[in-house]
Amino acid sequence: MTIRSLGVRRAALLASSVAMAGLLAGCGSGDDTANAPRTGSGTTTPSDGTSSAPSGVPTDAVSNSLTPSAPQSPAGGTRCHTSDLSASVGRNNPGAGQENFPVVLTNESSRTCTLYGYPGTAFVDASGKQLGPDPKRSSAEPETVKLAPGQSAWAGLSFANPEVSGAGTATPAALVVTPPDEEDPLKVAWKSGQVPVSGNESSVRLIPFSPGTGA
Repeated sequence: MTIRSLGVRRAALLASSVAMAGLLAGCGSGDDTANAPRTGSGTTTPSDGTSSAPSGVPTDAVSNSLTPSAPQSPAGGTRCHTSDLSASVGRNNPGAGQENFPVVLTNESSRTCTLYGYPGTAFVDASGKQLGPDPKRSSAEPETVKLAPGQSAWAGLSFANPEVSGAGTATPAALVVTPPDEEDPLKVAWKSGQVPVSGNESSVRLIPFSPGTGA
């Protein structure tokens, strides 16, 4: 598969998830995450409540697995823990007024592990304070992604271009990323400029993990 075809697939997935989330808003699987700054990772059903986090970590960096209603990841492999992974943010693939980034987790361990569901994400400033509203999850059906050592999985992060939408903006210092069902986050320096943080078009949306880097 060429880099061009992968980029087209990534943009199509992100565009489709934004459309589906708009149609299904308020229907459960696409609900907002909790109110405190949280990168709430987890499986199919978003958490509707807040969770405690380690000191100095946005509460959106806490896993949905702490919420009793959250489903468990499917059997068939041991899930990837934060200590097994590194995080990065791939190249933007803009389109139709949207900014589309792959959030990539790579298995740095010597064992095969699995990811299922959504990452937790939160834009933060240099002091660790969350910028903007909590992300919204698409209604896309998650799949179990098996990662051999050195392999990667990506989840789509999308938001409306602030210059088009007119949303209020801020420039984050980092994106905090938490693997599904984990409490400990990873932090990635944000080098892609301003993001929407206020106004009607300030939502950040996520699609669940797929194999590869989304490049």
